[in-house]
Amino acid sequence: MTVATVIEAPTIFERRVIANATAVPIGTIMKLTDANTVVVSAADSDPFGGIAWVEHTASEGVTEMTVAMNGRWAITTTAAAIPPGNACSIGGADVVALATEADTIVGSVVGKVLNTIGGGGGVAIVEVGQLV
Repeated sequence: MTVATVIEAPTIFERRVIANATAVPIGTIMKLTDANTVVVSAADSDPFGGIAWVEHTASEGVTEMTVAMNGRWAITTTAAAIPPGNACSIGGADVVALATEADTIVGSVVGKVLNTIGGGGGVAIVEVGQLV
């Protein structure tokens, strides 16, 4: 699993609930579930819950973690093209894809892509939390 790499530090953070038994590396894209709870994102169109800002070690008795809600990040994309300036959404485990209208409705949008991604995929520079 390739995780997101921070390019410009975020300034907006959220405290989320997470299962004690879950191991999460820094930079992991998280899925928002119920009652401010996050799990590791694993599927296309998962609701965006932030990007892990701290590592969460499994089974240490800790049930909260900090996630970043903005900043500039390098994030792997799916094999589909994404033009610069377009919104991207969760496309699977730690990847983003070109956002659709449905992604906006379900809260899957991660941010705005700043570089051109060709049809074979690549690494997007993403302004997380930004759409304009």
